[in-house]
Amino acid sequence: MSHSVSTTQTVSHRTACILCPENCGLVIDTLDGKFVKVLGDKNHPTSQGYMCQKPTRLNYYQNHEDRLTQPLKRQEDGSFVEISWDQAIREIADKLNHLRDTYTGRSLAYYGGGGQGNHLGGVYSTALRAAMDTRYLYGSLAQEKTGGFWVNGKLFGRQNIHPTEDVEHAEISIFIGTNPWQSHGFHHARKTLNEIKKDPTRKIVVIDPRKTETAEMADLFIQVKPGKDAYLMTALLAILVRDNLVDHDFIREKTTGYETVAKYLSTVPIARFAIYSGTDEATLSGLARDISTASSVTVRTDLGLEQSRHSTLNGYLSRLIFLITGNFGRKGCHNLHTSFIPVIGHSDEPEVNKKVWKTQVTGMKEIAKIFPPNILPAEIDTDHPNRIRGLFVDSSNPVTTAADTNAYRKAFKKLELLVVIDVALTETAELAHYVLPASSQFEKWEAAFFNLGFPTNHFHLRKPIVPATPGTLPEPEIYRRLVVAMGKIPASFPELKAIAKLDRKFPKLKLFPLALKAFLALKPKLRPYFTIILAETLGEALPDQAKAAAVFWGAAQIYAKQHKEAIQRAGIIDQGNGLGDALFEKILHSPSGTNISVHNYEDQWKWIKHPDGKIHLCIEEMFEEMGRLENEIQLDLHSKKDFPFLLSAGGRRTYNANAIYRDPEWRKSEKEGALYIHSDDANMLGLKTGDPVICESKVNSMTVVVEVNDSTQPGYVMLPHGYGLRFPLKGTKQRGSQGPVINHLTSSDHCDELAKTPFHKNVPVRLKAVSNL
Repeated sequence: MSHSVSTTQTVSHRTACILCPENCGLVIDTLDGKFVKVLGDKNHPTSQGYMCQKPTRLNYYQNHEDRLTQPLKRQEDGSFVEISWDQAIREIADKLNHLRDTYTGRSLAYYGGGGQGNHLGGVYSTALRAAMDTRYLYGSLAQEKTGGFWVNGKLFGRQNIHPTEDVEHAEISIFIGTNPWQSHGFHHARKTLNEIKKDPTRKIVVIDPRKTETAEMADLFIQVKPGKDAYLMTALLAILVRDNLVDHDFIREKTTGYETVAKYLSTVPIARFAIYSGTDEATLSGLARDISTASSVTVRTDLGLEQSRHSTLNGYLSRLIFLITGNFGRKGCHNLHTSFIPVIGHSDEPEVNKKVWKTQVTGMKEIAKIFPPNILPAEIDTDHPNRIRGLFVDSSNPVTTAADTNAYRKAFKKLELLVVIDVALTETAELAHYVLPASSQFEKWEAAFFNLGFPTNHFHLRKPIVPATPGTLPEPEIYRRLVVAMGKIPASFPELKAIAKLDRKFPKLKLFPLALKAFLALKPKLRPYFTIILAETLGEALPDQAKAAAVFWGAAQIYAKQHKEAIQRAGIIDQGNGLGDALFEKILHSPSGTNISVHNYEDQWKWIKHPDGKIHLCIEEMFEEMGRLENEIQLDLHSKKDFPFLLSAGGRRTYNANAIYRDPEWRKSEKEGALYIHSDDANMLGLKTGDPVICESKVNSMTVVVEVNDSTQPGYVMLPHGYGLRFPLKGTKQRGSQGPVINHLTSSDHCDELAKTPFHKNVPVRLKAVSNL
């Protein structure tokens, strides 16, 4: 896809950041395809000009020496040759058809479908998965959030019902296992934290193994022992129940199952759990009283809790804190939200619905329609007749970002087909049979679906701001070509296309909706390819080559039926051709994004899917795990003999991001990705800042650079993510890397029992000073 952009003078474009789920609005000045200035967009409905320091370096993503410009095919000697798009599409389609027809669709899997900002291509990937006849969808969300999704399903009736926290208006904000000063996670995080700090009527509470930048600002900092969050939260909940500090009116009117919860919590050894977690009963009692008397409380968690021991249980306990105290459904509390384009779906339990897929080798059930990356190597690297034989990877790099790099490398060598779509020759792409070059996120129409706002929700559709790199294609077009080549859809839809063009001239006649409905009624087998049909018909009639944006027309029709009054409160009015069309036109012509709905607080209770309309507090499986907590204390006493340190594998710092930045020159500091170690441990090992040290886990070892840093605690060391990516060495044909590849140290089987979420924050390791060898 090309886009007419001046290359002779600086031009300003409104777009968005792609480095974290906040996707703050940006104004980027370009000159000859280069990003020469990056500022926050004051017109963006939520970020309103706010941004952190990281997007100022986005030119390192857009313009780097590793950009792909031609499809690549692996040769027998492991090298790649450039091939045409026609050859690549034809050969890949034939191989996918062969594997599906020979071994069924369960022999094929899909990984990814969009990073932090490029979700639009992922929508079109549903058509490819339909052609592959597979429901095996793997990705980063299933490496982080599926335990929480499963808990949400039990509490609210559906796994895609998601509570978001209103930190901006809360009297007490509790942060557990998250450092929003670096990781953000809510609108203009640093500004909001500073505002809370200056307000004597509000409080920040941080529970974390490390004294983070956010902890430095806290009114109360509890330095929990690594992996002991479940003990702390269980003790806190037990105190809330014991001291009658819960909201009985809310519990009686809006929930069920509290009696069972309270009965179990009454048996908890509070003092023992508090001490074991690193605090004491008096501190937790004080926090419980503060929660009970505050007008509003939020509990924000992130990967520090979700990728720690007891991952799914942690998600349950953290939700109970705000639910049994009634901090739900109000301003400054936790609220449900709508989704213009849902990121996940809902999966029933396999015992309830026999159509729910389970994997063939490990027997893992789907959660929220996705599968966890931790099990994927085992599903491939086996002689099981129903193993995965073909894998399609889009905008993801599991070889470095998923647990156990070596297991992934070994498994991928056994695949009969590995296809990678990406902008660069990633570590995963280096192992692929075919590599397909995508246009960058700034060279095509794009959008992010992390729209979690309540009561006001927004959506931001982004235009391309620089011409597409020659030889690349946007993902929707790649998927269209593959599905056509697989024989699932025709190459064009001329009648519908003609009607769509006429419809855009006379929208009040509603010609296209009627024609589309009739078309799909006559050809129901084409329904799985609805997104591509929209792009090839309505999309061709949209302005500015916004072909891929046609899918949002369909989403707007659905959203308008579900949330009519909320859309109207956002100022979007039916102009005579339907509220859905009015919403779509508003999105299409709002370069900074637009508010799409404004809800009332009582709306949330209509979204809970339990037949009784209440929140179900009791989750039996979680009580079983809570019952094992005390026994684990005894087991823990002898577990540190061979690996005396715990490693937090992956953390956010000032100059690390996800794997989108491959050239390490983007970093102004922290270039080596040093291992944080407490001074007591450093002195014991004879280490000082800048020294190399060997960090060894049960599966591998690596040499890293040390930084003595007392923000952590003795026995706990930390490495950042986003390092160790391979890149071309300037002036040579060789590739180099800088910093640690943390997943060389992690293991696939070190994970949550229920959701298979990796315990990245609790990796047992030992350290050896290089000078002592």
